[in-house]
Amino acid sequence: MIVSAASVLPGALGHPFFLHAVLAGAAIAAASGMVGYFLVLRAQVFTGDALSHMAFTGSLAALAAGIDLRVGLYVATVAIAVLLGTMGASGRADDIAIGSVFAWITGLGAFFLTLYTTSRGAADGGAGVRVLFGSIFGLSAGQTVTTAAVAGGVSMVVLAGFRPLMFSSVDEAVAAARGVPVRVLGFAFLALVGVTAAEATQAVGSLLLLGLLAAPVGAAQRLTSRPSRAFALSTVLAVAEMWGGLAASYLVPKMPPSFAIVAVAASVYAAAFLLGPRDRRATPATTG
Repeated sequence: MIVSAASVLPGALGHPFFLHAVLAGAAIAAASGMVGYFLVLRAQVFTGDALSHMAFTGSLAALAAGIDLRVGLYVATVAIAVLLGTMGASGRADDIAIGSVFAWITGLGAFFLTLYTTSRGAADGGAGVRVLFGSIFGLSAGQTVTTAAVAGGVSMVVLAGFRPLMFSSVDEAVAAARGVPVRVLGFAFLALVGVTAAEATQAVGSLLLLGLLAAPVGAAQRLTSRPSRAFALSTVLAVAEMWGGLAASYLVPKMPPSFAIVAVAASVYAAAFLLGPRDRRATPATTG
């Protein structure tokens, strides 16, 4: 398989659909690895799960209204992310609030799916499937540029705010005492999660989104307890897993790219869990 991949994949880059997926996928994965690291560190993984369902609901709401799918995707995920921030201290909603919003979001998604398929015709029902499972091989050149630019912007913002975000995530009380705008950071971070969720939906779909946000982080934390190293490793693993999944899907055409990407991510996490240090804690140490 390795020999086959090495000989086939250089030619695959000659296909525009695959090149677009590789470029956009790398940007999406890098942003997901960075944002996902803080999502796990701040114990907000459940928030990410809720936003993955909001991506589906927002997309279907836009389609039912006859507007561009991406408008609903961005507006819904960012709006709900910020709304969740208002439901808890320092921009962190508790599980009860998230669970309540989660149920409401899921119900709305089912409603908009029914509304869309009945008003637009059964032939258009495939749009719901694309939102659920992604369509990264269907990105145009323009969509690739937009996706890479948005995901790259998210990555730059996370890197620029790395130190205060790390400080407030590890020790919120001390960070607030030192003058760090903890609540503002909490809202800004949730908005970034919303944007990342909207972008990543194109790669793995809303149904599998959480795997791309959490699995690389889990593997990185199993391999190192240093926050800065875990952050970097999470980003590198996310990009490698994205490319590995795309390669596997290209070599096995019947394998959906979203499944392949998440399968590679899950396999890497499983390997890190089995082979990593047994005494590694679930959360990283507070030292750099």
